[in-house]
Amino acid sequence: MPAPRLTQQPAQAIPASQCLAIANKVPNVVYASYMPVQARRGEAPRREEVTITYAGHSTYYIDTPGGVSVATDFSGVYTASGRLPHIATMNRAHSTHYTLSPDPRIQHILHGWGEAGQPAKHNFAVSDIYIRNVTTDIRAFRFDAEALQKDANSIFIFEVAGLCIGHLGHLHHPLDETHIAAIGRLDIVMVPIDGGYTMSVEGMSDLTKRLRSSIVLPMHRFDTPLSDFHRRMGGQFEMDMRTSRSLTVSIGSLPKTPTIIVLDGV
Repeated sequence: MPAPRLTQQPAQAIPASQCLAIANKVPNVVYASYMPVQARRGEAPRREEVTITYAGHSTYYIDTPGGVSVATDFSGVYTASGRLPHIATMNRAHSTHYTLSPDPRIQHILHGWGEAGQPAKHNFAVSDIYIRNVTTDIRAFRFDAEALQKDANSIFIFEVAGLCIGHLGHLHHPLDETHIAAIGRLDIVMVPIDGGYTMSVEGMSDLTKRLRSSIVLPMHRFDTPLSDFHRRMGGQFEMDMRTSRSLTVSIGSLPKTPTIIVLDGV
């Protein structure tokens, strides 16, 4: 059965970000701006759940209640899942995070880098998901280890089913208050913990504590001991090791204590 065509909503129809509505996160609260997709269609409401699947490296698949699939930092390799996403986000610090020849059946490609010296700017809504980005800089490895390419990486934020889900991409530097304000509340955050190619484990754990999301999903791990990352969280986060590659979550099922959930394969 062919995948349904997903049409981007016009700019005037894009909803206001619910993740930016309140500066301080209040756990297990459904914000007034959020309306389940069934209610918008005049259907009986049901518990809306999002499924997140670890596909490998920095790629997670996000499957929405409306049937939309998104692949993060997608390089064209269908690791683990073997599925073609409807939407793919990409970053280009390394070729394992993007492809310049994506499968033409992918309906929407969102680059984390801009063109002609301009930063990428995404305010993208389709079906029941709204996607936006916050740009960060990356190291220019070929020339100077300390030099940075401005706005060459994007933190993508996915707003769906009342949840605010963030993917930090190939983050190379700490975030300042401007970044934090632009990101807003994150209920779930996908964090690279390689300890070198992106940020140090200490730097990434400090940032993770600052974001204080209900669920932390590690990625881009290589040889970093998970116990090391957990230890650096200073007892503020629980650790939950899973035997499945997938996690199904709703706004009402977020853990009361911030938790690092390690899916199979990480």
